Amino acid sequence: MNHPFNFDVIVVGGGHAGTEAALSSAKSGSVTLLITGNLDTLGQMSCNPSIGGVGKGHLVKEIDALGGSMALSADYAGIHFKVLNSSKGPAVRSTRAQIDRSLYRQIVREKLENQDNLYIAQETVSSLLIKNNNVVGVKTSLGISVKAKSVVLTTGTFLNGIIHIGENSFSGGRSGDQAVISLADNLKDLGLPQGRLKTGTPPRIDGRTIDFDMLQIQQGDCPTPVFSFIGYREMHPKQLPCWITRTNSISHEIVRNAFSRSPLYNGSIESKGPRYCPSIEDKITRFSDKDSHQVFLEPEGLHTNEFYPNGISTSLPFDVQVNLIRSLNGLHNAHILRYGYAIEYDYFDPKFLKSTLETRNINGLYFAGQINGTTGYEEAAAQGLLAGLNASRRCLDLDQWSPRRSDSYIGVMIDDLITRGTTEPYRMFTSRAEYRLTLREDNADLRLTDIGRNLGIVDDNRWDLFNRKRDLLNKELQRLKDTSLNFKFLIKYYSDDKLGKNLDKDLSVFDILKRPNIKYKDLMSIKDPDCYLLGPGVSYDDVLSDQIDIHIKYSGYISKQSDEIRKISDNDSYTIPDTIDYLSMTNLSIEVRQKLNDYRPETIGQASRIPGVTPASLSVLFVHIKRLKSSNGSI
Repeated sequence: MNHPFNFDVIVVGGGHAGTEAALSSAKSGSVTLLITGNLDTLGQMSCNPSIGGVGKGHLVKEIDALGGSMALSADYAGIHFKVLNSSKGPAVRSTRAQIDRSLYRQIVREKLENQDNLYIAQETVSSLLIKNNNVVGVKTSLGISVKAKSVVLTTGTFLNGIIHIGENSFSGGRSGDQAVISLADNLKDLGLPQGRLKTGTPPRIDGRTIDFDMLQIQQGDCPTPVFSFIGYREMHPKQLPCWITRTNSISHEIVRNAFSRSPLYNGSIESKGPRYCPSIEDKITRFSDKDSHQVFLEPEGLHTNEFYPNGISTSLPFDVQVNLIRSLNGLHNAHILRYGYAIEYDYFDPKFLKSTLETRNINGLYFAGQINGTTGYEEAAAQGLLAGLNASRRCLDLDQWSPRRSDSYIGVMIDDLITRGTTEPYRMFTSRAEYRLTLREDNADLRLTDIGRNLGIVDDNRWDLFNRKRDLLNKELQRLKDTSLNFKFLIKYYSDDKLGKNLDKDLSVFDILKRPNIKYKDLMSIKDPDCYLLGPGVSYDDVLSDQIDIHIKYSGYISKQSDEIRKISDNDSYTIPDTIDYLSMTNLSIEVRQKLNDYRPETIGQASRIPGVTPASLSVLFVHIKRLKSSNGSI
């Protein structure tokens, strides 16, 4: 049975990867169908109801700069905002928002239902339709064949998902949803390299049974941060506090005594979980020297009493979970609404993907999200935006976009996945980016909105606001360079310890602001009859003022890093022919030949990041490619 309509792109899955994929595909001009198992869970936050965090906030800002929906949705649904690492340098500052889970889901669904070119259907995909190594559509569990030129799979934890709670295990994609079995089997039959990973979630607590007087309160930042570059504080709903408690020696003893009943330690679970978000069982084992671990009690929304205890993900039996929760300060009478669990699921080795997230084996088939071995809403959404965009551009016979490590955290993540692969759930951190001083949260729009506009996914409103900001910023930076000030003037307003070395000469205001203790906003607020520094008609909010300070104070370092990026850009743009026969290159070691053949890098830059590929090997490869191109009449 055939569906009455043909589509350009089909997106399978309605989580964070799937929703961003569907929106970017439709925005870029392709008629798109989003197929999801349950319309009521579009944009569902299966685990922690939060967006952002260290490294993850950078991804959200980049998604936003490219016209994606996650940041704006977080602004409309965020009930507790903070900037993490605010006391550290600008490169590692990251925004995080606690989210009203229900409100976020409503906002995402509204965006999907009102997006031109986008259609939604509640169904389960059972298999892919393949013809001559090209995907041509999908087949659903009802036996309906739906034709399309490209397909994006964003299956999350649903492929052969198995849920574990203590000695009990059962099939499921997440709590309350069925696992997807037939599609998982179909993908294995296609010969795609498959593995198993594990993740987990903590129990949820009824807030009416929490003694908040015994807990440490944690308020959000004031003024409240904003996620989207086109967002504003008035979008935010009512703000709520979070609360902090800690595990203790009794908690740890309860967990240790239950190890024989834990699926993590009794052999029921063999796959690897996320290293940087371990279960409480793992924490107590790996950090046995610690007397306690911090637990954040985070509200799930404005109209629910449900709380998420961040920090005690577990798959222990239900009775152990009850004892564990009630051992924590303030939770002695706590009632558990939902029990924590671990889930194992299929993923596919991302080394078999191109940098566009298209599979190497099957043309027109794209993977995004946890199916690629990542963990986290933000990582999934970033991949979804890229996969949906490229699936659409392939249908429209347009060049596809591959982000680079030097232009975005999205590029860092994609490059990590396709050149190194992963054997454990991959999570983004600022430490993964070698150019993090230039890849900051605050300048994500300056780095990527131009690109998004050229790709057709940045709308007119965002483009106009961006151009106004960019023009204003550049104009003010130039004015600061052109405006001179005698350094002695500052003695009236700054102490010696803030000024540093005293200079009796004129300097540009730009150079004066390079001093770490002189801030743009403070300097511009000086009202002196002899010198009024703020330019006519200039008015800056805190975000732009901070951006001016960052640009000026780190200008030397940024310039140096930009030079480094330019030096390596030739390697990242020097393409390797798809048809190259690595195994015949006898002047390379067998190990290097095998690795190059397995990874199939697209550029010299990618090849350089494959473990075991030495600089000497790269030189040989470069010469070989140059000869190939010369013999084919190209340079």
